[in-house]
Amino acid sequence: MSPSDTIEVNGAAACGAEAVREDTPAPIPATIPELLRQAAQRHGERIAIQEDGLRLSYAALDLQRTEAGRALMALGVLPGDRVAVWAPNYSEWIIAALAVHSVGAALVPLNTRMKGAEAGAVLADSGARVLFCVDDFLGESYPRMLAPHRPTPLERVVILRAAGDRADAPGELRWNDFLGLAQQTGLAEFEARERSVTGDTLMDIMFTSGTTGRPKGVMTAHAQNLRAIDGWAAITGVQAGDRYLIVNPFFHTFGYKAGWLAALSRGATVLPHLVFDAEAVMTRVENERITVLPGPPTLYQTLLNAPRLREFDLSSLRVAVTGASAIAPSLIQRMRDELGFHTVITGYGLTESCGFATLTRAGDDAETVAFTSGRAMPGIEIRCVDAGGEPVAAGTPGEVVIRGYNVMRGYFGLPEASAEAVDAGGWLHTGDVGTLDARGYLRITDRIKDMFIVGGFNCYPAEVEKLLAAHPAVAQVAVVGMPHERLGEVGKAYVVLRHGARLDAQTLISWARREMANYKVPREVSFVQALPVSAAGKVLKYQLREA
Repeated sequence: MSPSDTIEVNGAAACGAEAVREDTPAPIPATIPELLRQAAQRHGERIAIQEDGLRLSYAALDLQRTEAGRALMALGVLPGDRVAVWAPNYSEWIIAALAVHSVGAALVPLNTRMKGAEAGAVLADSGARVLFCVDDFLGESYPRMLAPHRPTPLERVVILRAAGDRADAPGELRWNDFLGLAQQTGLAEFEARERSVTGDTLMDIMFTSGTTGRPKGVMTAHAQNLRAIDGWAAITGVQAGDRYLIVNPFFHTFGYKAGWLAALSRGATVLPHLVFDAEAVMTRVENERITVLPGPPTLYQTLLNAPRLREFDLSSLRVAVTGASAIAPSLIQRMRDELGFHTVITGYGLTESCGFATLTRAGDDAETVAFTSGRAMPGIEIRCVDAGGEPVAAGTPGEVVIRGYNVMRGYFGLPEASAEAVDAGGWLHTGDVGTLDARGYLRITDRIKDMFIVGGFNCYPAEVEKLLAAHPAVAQVAVVGMPHERLGEVGKAYVVLRHGARLDAQTLISWARREMANYKVPREVSFVQALPVSAAGKVLKYQLREA
């Protein structure tokens, strides 16, 4: 099926610095397949996904994820296996993910900006047996990039969309050919597998980098994710009939869990968007009457600065959800006044907390929305603690720790790292520094870890440093974040060259663009004779940041 074909598819308050809990939410489905069955019954012919002429109803979506699930079983995918998706925001991404969830396997989303070596490392670490990907996106062929780095456990590659004249490599399947395998698995067999999925079944392994420089796989289960998604949707006000334009990438919790899963949990219509472009987004808002448009602050700033902003009818917009970096109160007010949002929400969360932890609430003033990340969601506790793990007074900085149903099950295959992240009391140590005010509203003030955020993407210096160190001219390198007007922050690399080596900044940056995702590439490079270090030999990055 060509994505351009037009198809209508139908089927059958704080005490000290500890935030106060809110009431426990009402019971919700414990698993993704249960959620989809209920959605199909409740919303039936309502459109679940709308994309390039495709209008897929809730009933039809349920049928398609069943077909894809049966095909996965035909490939031999077993409960607990890992299945990866490396693709942009396509409808097939959603169907493939739902199928993975339905057969009791764990979904492993891959960043679309990864290069072959990066993707290969994640696939190897996860032990994924099947990969869904695309042949061509933004000029890159994912199968071709992966080929030299393809790990042995990866048995099958399913091409979601490919050029018609493409020659398939051994072990590759086209999407339609993959779906054809469904006939090899009986419906009763699939339904039995589906029933075996429980709330405690591992739902996904989402890889996030850290100070070690190697991505770690965060494990979370069905029930905890669905409870968090339900809480997020209730607070933000997403509802049946909403038209949700998802610009945030599906590989990220913002586009996946607070994105299409939240929409499906409420009976909204998902409208995937591939690449952000201000005029393209405004055109879709006007033509498709978009009501919900989350994104990082840069998305709204770009829309507000668009020269043709006033030429578009954006009156359908109702809900905006943002976060990830500091926001000016004036931006919040302009989002309400000039973009027409009735509700503007900010929040905070980590991959290790299912992507959710705090949210502001409808009716909060612009200063609260801009300067805080809101208060704890129902059933979640937030504290700011000192070095000994004791809560600090309201307004006093401390490490942000999180406890509740949303805390991860651990890092895949890394028990020691898991124990370091989640203490014996069940508190997830975020590495972020923040304060809680008397209302229980959280404000992030700094990071214990060196992570910085590039246009909404978490960027970890240790990982970038490891990649840059592979250059034959580089002896030592340290990366820090620096302010950037449009992206919030970008990386700057301080490089010590090997003896006798010659290298200029632009050559290194160009090399880096070929070796790593674009958001990780440093925007500036300074060559130094030596890096500042402590007596113990640790690089003093605060001196580099001050410089």
